[in-house]
Amino acid sequence: MRRELNWWDLAWFGVGAVIGAGIFVLTGQEAKEAAGPAVVLSYAVSGVSAMLSVFCYTEFAIEIPVAGGSFAYLRVELGDFMAFIAAGNILLEYCIGGAAVARSWTSYFATLLNHHPNDFRIHATSLAEDYSRLDPIAVVVITLICLFAVLSTKGSSRFNYILSIVHFAVIIFIIGAGLSKAKVSNFTADFAPYGARGVFAASAVLFFAYIGFDAVSTMAEETKNPAKDIPVGLVGAMALTTVVYCVLAVTLCLMQPYKDIDPDAPFSVAFSAVGMDWAKYIVAFGALKGMTTVLLVSAVGQARYLTHIARTHMAPPCLAVVSPRWGTPVRATVTMLAATAIIAFFTDLGILSNLLSISTLFIFMLVAVALLVHRYYVSGETTATNRTKLVSCIAVILAASVGTAVYWGLAVDGGWVAYAVTVPAWFVATLYLQLGVPKARVPKMWGVPLVPWLPSASIFINIFLLGSIDGKSFMRFGIWTVALLVYYFFVGLHASYDTAKVLAAEAATARVEEGGQKAVEITGAGN
Repeated sequence: MRRELNWWDLAWFGVGAVIGAGIFVLTGQEAKEAAGPAVVLSYAVSGVSAMLSVFCYTEFAIEIPVAGGSFAYLRVELGDFMAFIAAGNILLEYCIGGAAVARSWTSYFATLLNHHPNDFRIHATSLAEDYSRLDPIAVVVITLICLFAVLSTKGSSRFNYILSIVHFAVIIFIIGAGLSKAKVSNFTADFAPYGARGVFAASAVLFFAYIGFDAVSTMAEETKNPAKDIPVGLVGAMALTTVVYCVLAVTLCLMQPYKDIDPDAPFSVAFSAVGMDWAKYIVAFGALKGMTTVLLVSAVGQARYLTHIARTHMAPPCLAVVSPRWGTPVRATVTMLAATAIIAFFTDLGILSNLLSISTLFIFMLVAVALLVHRYYVSGETTATNRTKLVSCIAVILAASVGTAVYWGLAVDGGWVAYAVTVPAWFVATLYLQLGVPKARVPKMWGVPLVPWLPSASIFINIFLLGSIDGKSFMRFGIWTVALLVYYFFVGLHASYDTAKVLAAEAATARVEEGGQKAVEITGAGN
């Protein structure tokens, strides 16, 4: 693909990818139902987890600057099987994320026109309740975004940061105008009504608000100078986003008591409640701008994921075709957005947000594991003893993290006995990895600092947040994973194996031809 993006493009893609439906929709839902004013802590926890994942993604994006994103990284470090499982969840993440944002787009569009969101949806009474509100506006929005994504990556970038600038102007207005109506008692009277469990439960859902930066890493193949542009663009965008989210959450909770916050359009309703009814139109306009940029960056990123997966023949290879006219993966873009539109047409936002968080946290955990493997293992160089030590340390880190998450999720009123075992086990395994296992690889251009502590912390936090998500979402996640396994063993595995055989045969033929050519040259020189 054409290399035409710089750090400025990536930074605005990062901001545009992240600041959207999450802050404008889920903030109200989680503040009212899960965390109260402590939702600001929920955003901080999710932000720390997302930043740790950003560091991991950044090193891989520089070392492996192709369009495949985490699929490419995991395939190199953990093999085809784990890469394919992750790939299926990545595609699910993008489809669900785009669908959630598109349905939220309809909600704020309705607010802009003084209507309830369901006024613009078709109620199909014959369908289950969570799938009965059909959303044609979401489908239209996704279709228009598809056209932008197909025509030009650079054009999409310019459109994105123009919208993002307007979006930031609206956010500044929301903060300034909202704080002018602030009441400290709304924030401090009952700061954490649902306790620590509410804070972490909200963090798991609000992780949805940070999803999108991984789409920027898929643009490494189109970046002029990946070693410089990717770290600056990704880390800068995530730091700015975290600060903005926390300030917006504080603003909302200062304007209204958490019990009165509207779960569908919290900022618009909050301004109406404090006597600034006119301001809700500005808020709705800004929310629509933000969600439009999220959809655009998502469309660009998901198509590049599918393109790279199709290049390996784990998905139909026809989807890997890049248009010679536009320089973009048209077929992959249309395929992904068609799936997104179908999901958006039927499915309720609550189901989408929880399932999306599971898929994303799972992928980010795998990328952190892959980074540890990347630093500590090189095939043919790492000794069997050091390889065993590495595998053992990673196994203990994963087991300790899962144990902590399970205990947190199941022991509603439990004590701290299990944590006294699992947390020290995680610490000791990470410490031994640092002191007892030599690193096999040093990054050539840019590397994650504080290895193994940073990726190990990323694994722990991501798995811990998974322990705060509801059981039904895990059931849906399990069904999707089973479907992926069936496809992999009956289709993907054989297709990728056949492709590998063909490539090996072509390489052998090339070596034979090269050897024959050299023999001819030597004979000619002798004569």
